[in-house]
Order: sequence, then C-alpha cells, then structure tokens
Amino acid sequence: MATFEYKGVVLEERDCPHCKTRLEPWVGPPDSGWGVILVCNNNECEYYAGSKDDIMHRREDSNLGCRYAEDPDNKYNSLALVAWCK
Repeated sequence: MATFEYKGVVLEERDCPHCKTRLEPWVGPPDSGWGVILVCNNNECEYYAGSKDDIMHRREDSNLGCRYAEDPDNKYNSLALVAWCK
C-alpha cells in the first residue's frame, strides 16, 4: 500500500469502494475529535448521489447529504461525513 504525508500525518493512498475515486485528505473541525480524515469528493459517487434522501428526520428543504469517508486514526474505518448536496 502506497503512503503519502499530509500536514505531518502519514496516510495510506485509498480509494472509495463505491466509485473507485482516490480519497482526499480533509482536516476535521477542531472540536470534532478528528484529525485528518480521507473523503470521497466525487459528486457522481453512488454513495453521495441521492444521499440527502437517506438522512432521517431532515427538513424537506435541507440540502444535507453524506460523503464516504475513512478515519485513519481508527484503522481506516468508514464513516458517513455530512456534507452539502447540490
């Protein structure tokens, strides 16, 4: 597995299991408990496309959805990162 360094953190090069796009590093908000996580930023990814319909109890006019992400600090376990959907 190839690695790269981002903001002093060594990360594995990983691909989204849904669309095969390379995951990109993203620094979580300071109070989130996350450091650097890897995120799929492909707007055509099947995980992201239509994800706003998967969020329970959301307002009808809400544009929130989820992007596929992995947390390197948690053995690259996957998570749904809430994101703005177009």
